[in-house]
Amino acid sequence: MTILKTYARLWADELDTSLALLRELTGAETDLRFAFGSVELAAIGDFLVIAGPPAERARYSHAGATVIVDDLDALTRTLADAGAEITTPESTSATGRFLYARHRGGAEIEYVEWVPELVARVVRA
Repeated sequence: MTILKTYARLWADELDTSLALLRELTGAETDLRFAFGSVELAAIGDFLVIAGPPAERARYSHAGATVIVDDLDALTRTLADAGAEITTPESTSATGRFLYARHRGGAEIEYVEWVPELVARVVRA
């Protein structure tokens, strides 16, 4: 299992307003943008912006980062061997498969295995 990319999570009320400054700071355009339930997400540089009403964003605020991995099944075994707890079971989104895990030390992370097209466009580009 390899970590392909790590995103710092940023919380915003409105996505487009937040992205304007991030475009200037990173010199990049968004790598991806999609809706997930009642929130919108966009990845730009090493940031994942999660925007929407505060109560809706709070449903995802328990994770400190989003980590993209090449093999979610191998990651799950590694987490189990390390005594981590899966706090949100594996599910799917527009970008691939994901889960949330709390490490034994207390850190909680969202892990995502992207669809191959996204890995090719964002990581391998």
